[in-house]
Amino acid sequence: MRDYKSEFENRVAFVKRLLDESGAKGIVFGNSGGKDSALVGIICKAACDNTVGIIMPCSSRRNYEIDARDGEELARQFNIETRVVDISPVKEALLRQVSAAAEVNKMADVNIAPRLRMTTLYAIAASEGRLVAGTGNRSEAYVGYYTKWGDGAHDFNPISDLTATEVFEFLRYLDAPAGIIDKAPSAGLFDGQTDEDEMGFKYAELDELLLTGHTNDRAAAIIERMHRNSAHKRSPIRTFDKG
Repeated sequence: MRDYKSEFENRVAFVKRLLDESGAKGIVFGNSGGKDSALVGIICKAACDNTVGIIMPCSSRRNYEIDARDGEELARQFNIETRVVDISPVKEALLRQVSAAAEVNKMADVNIAPRLRMTTLYAIAASEGRLVAGTGNRSEAYVGYYTKWGDGAHDFNPISDLTATEVFEFLRYLDAPAGIIDKAPSAGLFDGQTDEDEMGFKYAELDELLLTGHTNDRAAAIIERMHRNSAHKRSPIRTFDKG
């Protein structure tokens, strides 16, 4: 049986070591109201009382409603300082300027918000001597289901080895808010969006492949295609080598 108590303590100790090594005064993370940010927030708060979660709604109604409420409930339960930065006006202003230079397609549009959120987190971190905590899990990393230089950017990540299924199990052990555990995972990039609908398979199918090496043929084909196509996200930046 998995020893969640010991594992939680080890992750907390990992974060404490990073803080000591860096000399940072605290931690900042994006409190999206989702599963991954919830687990990261709980771990970081246990490691550092000076942890702040930033709720950053942008464009979609879900950001302002259910996700914001779930993020606030998490913060209340675990006594995490919370601030709100509304980035919708920033995205709208940026789109107006960029649209004068290029036709912005849907993919480019939806990736603006994650990059603006990371810009916000680093602005706060630099202003207050904090480290930026990442919130991506192993499952999403394998298929590249994150935004390059957006939620894929951070100073450290205490849950990167956990599959989505394991994140849910950890949250149940920690008695996290039921709303976060029970709702369909979503990046909240636009109304009606859910992770599994967008990817075309269930997290359970992806995690089965990662943990056992096999899943059904339909899901496996999609997963491996996404893994190949997103290799650039997991690779170091290519640089010239005069060799």
